[in-house]
Amino acid sequence: MRHTPSNPVFTAIDKSDLDLARDLASRIAAHTGGIKLGKEFVTAFGPDGVKAVVGDHIPLFLDLKFHDIPNTVAGAVRSAAATLQPNMLTIHASGGPAMIRAAADAAAEFGENRPLILAVTVLTSMDEDDLRAIGVDASPREQVLRLARLARDNGADGVICSPLEIADIRAELGPDFKLVVPGIRPAGSDHGDQKRVKTPVEALSDGADYLVIGRPITEAEDPATAARTIAESLS
Repeated sequence: MRHTPSNPVFTAIDKSDLDLARDLASRIAAHTGGIKLGKEFVTAFGPDGVKAVVGDHIPLFLDLKFHDIPNTVAGAVRSAAATLQPNMLTIHASGGPAMIRAAADAAAEFGENRPLILAVTVLTSMDEDDLRAIGVDASPREQVLRLARLARDNGADGVICSPLEIADIRAELGPDFKLVVPGIRPAGSDHGDQKRVKTPVEALSDGADYLVIGRPITEAEDPATAARTIAESLS
C-alpha cells in the first residue's frame, strides 16, 4: 500500500551507487516526506533496487517520465503500480491527450492505492531559448500553462512545474490540481543546472503541494541535518 508523506519534501536520490542510495535513504527517512528515484537509478538497479532503497515504509515518487504510444504507457503504469506501489508517477504531457488519458485510466484501476499521475510540462533546465531550439514559439510560462490544461483535461492528477509557474497554474487550474515542484534551492545554496528556482518556503507559499530537492540534501556534509532543517523551515 502507498504511504502518506510526513512532509511535502521528496528527496531526489538519483545515484548510480546502490549502497550510497540505500544509506542516504536510511539516514534521511525520518526527515523527508519521501524519496524520488528516476531513470539513472532505475535503469541501473531495476525494481529490486527501488525496493532496497524505499523498503516497505518510505513514500516513493517514481520519476520515469513515460512518453510513448498510449497502450505502451498504460502498460508501464500498470506494471509500475503493481510492482512498486509508488505514490506518484510521471509522464510527459507532450505525449498528447490519448496518452495522458491512458495513463490516468491505468492508474485508476488500483483504486485507493492508485499512484498520482503527474505530467511533466517544461523541464526546469529549459528556458525560452531552449524551447525555441526545439520549435516551440512560446515562453516557458505559456507552454507550461498549455500543457497543464491538456493534462488536467485528460485525467492527470497534476503536473511537474518550475517554481516560477506555481502561482499561474494554481490560479488557472484551481486548488485540487497537484503541483510537484523541482528547482527548489534553500537560500544560499548553489543553483546547479536549474534555471528557474525558488526556496522551499517561497514555493509552498505560492501553492506547491510537493517539493523535489536533491543536491542540497544529498550532497550536504550531513544529509540528515540538511533534510531536517528544510522540514523544520516548512512546519
